[in-house]
Amino acid sequence: MAQERELDLVEVAPLAKPPVCKILDYGKFLYRQNKIEQKHKKMQKKSEMKVIRLSLRIDEHDLDVKANRSREFLDDGNSVKVTLMFKGREAAHEDLGMQKINSFLERIKDVATVEAPAKRQGNSINMVLIPSKQ
Repeated sequence: MAQERELDLVEVAPLAKPPVCKILDYGKFLYRQNKIEQKHKKMQKKSEMKVIRLSLRIDEHDLDVKANRSREFLDDGNSVKVTLMFKGREAAHEDLGMQKINSFLERIKDVATVEAPAKRQGNSINMVLIPSKQ
C-alpha cells in the first residue's frame, strides 16, 4: 500500500503487540519533528546574569529601589551580581562597603541565596546572588 501511494512505511511502536506502523512521507515527518524541537528549545528559559551597581554613598531609599529591582530579577529566575564601586579615596573604607553590601543583602535575603560571597576585587566589591528555592 505504501509503494502504491509512493510513501514510506514507518514503524511507530516496535514493542507493541502487534507492532504499529504508519504510511507517511518520512521526509515531511522528520521536518515536522525538527520544527517541534526548535519550538520547544525556543520556549526554554535561559538564566541570565543581571548586574546591580551600587556606590558607597547610596542613600537608603535608593538602596531599597535597587533591592526591589534585584528582587524582580530573582523572581524571574535570573542570578544577580551586586557590584559596589569605590571612587577615589573611598577605596580606603572597605569596611563601609561591606556594611553597605550586607545591608543590601538583608533587604532581599528572603528571595536570594548567596552563591559567591562579597569579595574585594580592585576598586569594587562583588557578590553573586541566585534565587532561593522555595
